[in-house]
Amino acid sequence: MGMAIETRQRMAKRAAKEIRNGMVVNLGIGIPSLVPDHLATGLGVMFHAENGIVGMGGTPETGQEDENLCNAGGFPVTTLLGSSYFDSAVAFGMIRKGLIDLSILGSLQVSRKGDLANWIIPGKKVPGMGGAMELAGKARKLIVLMSHTDRNGSPKILDECTLPLTALQCVDMIITDMAVFTVEQEELYLKEVFAPYSLDEIASKTGCQFAIEDTVIKIED
Repeated sequence: MGMAIETRQRMAKRAAKEIRNGMVVNLGIGIPSLVPDHLATGLGVMFHAENGIVGMGGTPETGQEDENLCNAGGFPVTTLLGSSYFDSAVAFGMIRKGLIDLSILGSLQVSRKGDLANWIIPGKKVPGMGGAMELAGKARKLIVLMSHTDRNGSPKILDECTLPLTALQCVDMIITDMAVFTVEQEELYLKEVFAPYSLDEIASKTGCQFAIEDTVIKIED
């Protein structure tokens, strides 16, 4: 069973709080694509996509989709005043030059040191790594949005990733359906807990040790 839409929206809402005025932000497919719907009013933010857009807005209303306007995952988007279009070579050039302030990606696993594994499960056919390798290496800040456990209930936050890595020590923040962690100096810190989960529940479903802030914030909505 997939993650409830309410949970996905809550995670996207929390990630949106990390966005600051003037940022250029790249969004991965899946839950990250929901982030523009939760952006604070009045922020001057340009959302970037590898297929060649800067200046994406929120999700269009049903029936108002433009079949020629989509994000890198192929889902319909809107554009803001000042948006621009270009080929994917320019889009990747922006990433490789370090012009992306923040990237928000999904992941299969993250290690306590911030290693990222988000592109392949061995034995399953995939089209390729896409832009994740470049974003992991060059974005100034990287946030991961993912479920806390996989479909079998196994932890996705681990001492060491067991799946092929995308990049080493690149993740700054992890937002799951249960909690919010930061990676600081190769150590994992629990910062916030989503209701109704407890610290014991989070510890039991996390595959590594983590430090706990003196004051852990409880997120109720």
